[in-house]
Amino acid sequence: MSNAKTIMIQGTTSDAGKSTLVSALCRVLARTSINVAPFKPQNMALNSAVTKDGGEIGRAQAVQAHAANVEPQTDFNPILLKPNSDTGAQVIVHGKAILDMEAAGYHDYKKVAMQAVLDSHQRLSKQFDYIVVEGAGSPAEINLREGDVANMGFAERVDCPVILVADIDRGGVFAHLVGTLELLSPSEQNRVVGFVINRFRGDIKLLESGLDWLEEKTGKPVLGVMPYLHGLSIASEDAVDESQSTVGQSAKLIVHCLVYPRMSNHTDFNALQCHQDIDFKFIYPKDVSDLNNLDEISEQPIPPCDLLILPGSKNVQADLAFLKALGWDKAIKKHLRFGGKVMGICGGLQMLGQYIFDPLGIESPTKQSRGLALLPISTELGKQKTLTNIHCYLNLNKQRTRVKGYEIHAGVTTVTKAHEDDEQLTPIFVDENKAPLFSLGFISIDQQIIGTYLHGLFDEFTALEQIMNWVGAQINPGPSFEQQQNAALDTLADAFEQHVDMNKINELTTTWYSNKIKNGNL
Repeated sequence: MSNAKTIMIQGTTSDAGKSTLVSALCRVLARTSINVAPFKPQNMALNSAVTKDGGEIGRAQAVQAHAANVEPQTDFNPILLKPNSDTGAQVIVHGKAILDMEAAGYHDYKKVAMQAVLDSHQRLSKQFDYIVVEGAGSPAEINLREGDVANMGFAERVDCPVILVADIDRGGVFAHLVGTLELLSPSEQNRVVGFVINRFRGDIKLLESGLDWLEEKTGKPVLGVMPYLHGLSIASEDAVDESQSTVGQSAKLIVHCLVYPRMSNHTDFNALQCHQDIDFKFIYPKDVSDLNNLDEISEQPIPPCDLLILPGSKNVQADLAFLKALGWDKAIKKHLRFGGKVMGICGGLQMLGQYIFDPLGIESPTKQSRGLALLPISTELGKQKTLTNIHCYLNLNKQRTRVKGYEIHAGVTTVTKAHEDDEQLTPIFVDENKAPLFSLGFISIDQQIIGTYLHGLFDEFTALEQIMNWVGAQINPGPSFEQQQNAALDTLADAFEQHVDMNKINELTTTWYSNKIKNGNL
């Protein structure tokens, strides 16, 4: 039987800082040569990553694995829910898409999901000395308590201690902590061993009286107060982090990325957001509240830019219809007429083609949609999802540079030709033997449009440099996004060690598991 210790980070709200604290704790423990693994029982997110064995997990867990200095594996996130509508999601179990399910149906599926979660936790307990678990949302969501997989339901099943984190920057931090605690059952309250307050700005002395009150009120210690870390660039779980966007007069290029309702893998653009020579912005639609009534949406312009990106999507046909309702299809063509460049990534690539076919209803009931007709390709969605880590070469501007990333898509894209002698698209990726990898990406004959299935393309600076050269400017050298990510994780861990009582966490965890042994529960 394993002696692995498990500790869980739960939040009073979504975006309270759970993912960040798990990353920090993983890096702090890894620094002391502890064999540590991140774990999130159930994650709902459209940002995902591909594991070494060809499975799919939440992007945040891949980042946490990086913080822990371990290779990502599917057991780090056994249940991943990828929303494809307002009420439905694709259910991914142990890295593989199992089925699509409405929210009401998933409630009945939770027993199966819990067993998958417990199986993963048991396997990790045999591989690692320490498991740092991230909750989801809040444990005090009354309507979701029955059959809970993501928060206290899991903590109760494995009998682990819990640290509760709250974000002071959004206000009401004491009400969040005390209110959350009050809504838990007595056994759940007992397993909360302490609090962490996140994103504090200002003089800590002004907070001390509140901390004293909180400890007296609840009988639980405040383990630390994490400061607001300005400019910290760590790939987010799901929400787009606009604070990373670089907007400066010194920028050499303007890059815009269109945002549609089911945009996925926006972490592809973290490297663009971080580079000082690139003015990167997400372009949001304005005043759109009813996605079921696209006829009522007014057309909206796209601001001028050098490069316009169509990102991935979890429901390509629905997002394509949304894009057209905004008049963005016309704006894209105008952008091209004025000499601008366009890049489509994954679902964005599929939108650029002639047709999208979905005969099996993989993403939506719509069987066929007309694309933007900017590339001579068509895509058919199928049950088999491509999940592959990629190492190859980008061959653009008569230069060849090594790139790495991953494919994660359900569609198969083929070239459509009106005549046999039509010009072909030019592949932009080659393998180590210089053989073209056409299915991975290509450029139009007029050199204005790139379509690719490769996520993470911008993360290596040499690849980013090549693409920006294609757009029209020479950018200054800089670190790869992986190097930036590593530096950010170290900064985060430094702050955690300075502002959070790690000795107290170790003491509480050790005491918890010592008591389990005494009581014969381990």
